[in-house]
Amino acid sequence: MILIADSGSTKTAWTLVEKADNVIKTDGINPVFMNSGCVEEILRSQLLPQLGEQAIVTEIYFYGAGCASAEKNNLVKQALQNVFGDIKIEIASDLLGAARGLCKHQSGIACIMGTGSNSCLYENGNIRWNVPALGFILGDEGSGAVLGKLLMGNLFKNQLPDVVKQDFEQTYGLTMMDVIEKVYRTPLPNRFLASFGPFISKHINQPAVYNMVYDALESFIVRNVKQYPYTTLPVYFTGSIAFYFADILNQLADKHGFTIGRIDQDPLQGLVEFHQ
Repeated sequence: MILIADSGSTKTAWTLVEKADNVIKTDGINPVFMNSGCVEEILRSQLLPQLGEQAIVTEIYFYGAGCASAEKNNLVKQALQNVFGDIKIEIASDLLGAARGLCKHQSGIACIMGTGSNSCLYENGNIRWNVPALGFILGDEGSGAVLGKLLMGNLFKNQLPDVVKQDFEQTYGLTMMDVIEKVYRTPLPNRFLASFGPFISKHINQPAVYNMVYDALESFIVRNVKQYPYTTLPVYFTGSIAFYFADILNQLADKHGFTIGRIDQDPLQGLVEFHQ
């Protein structure tokens, strides 16, 4: 059986090509923030029990955030080999996974807008050019992590309505010092910041929140998409932020003159079709 994984920093979605209607979720796997032992622990404690003993895996295609160098790819591959044995395993970036899942065998501009953000020019099944993402401190425009960062800054600098601040306090019970502790002193701050995506979506009708999201998504378009031949190729999006704020992306497409090919919450089913 062929096992495919689409992994971000927050969660990993797995499916067997032969049973594509069954999607398994585990914690995110990102070798930038994890060692091989941590990855193996997720595989053994979360993936294997859901796969079941009857699933005989013969090939694995793992597309993951942070899988952009031989060193990081080998870290993930070693963990997979420790669990599944000496079978065919290919490790590639989540960006290539998104592009293959979105565009299949057509050319296009593929964009990820989830916990992080990224983009590429995709042709003939591979990435031809990539504007660097740079992570949520230097880049990742329009990502969940950046939106969470903007939300925290706006909340504690009194830039949002009282109704939003009060709901935040009641929902999360987090003080400013709690947030600072989690962002600056604990692992995976990008995942923590991105976790506020549903809260942002809940208050999107507040003008201040709407403008915050609109400006962040437009920054992604200007600083990334518009460096590609965006007027001649369709632009595809995947990820929770793109999916839940699709209306804003459609407005930005009209404003900046590009055509949206499709917006998917995740590329997993598209990857199944690509590998079939």
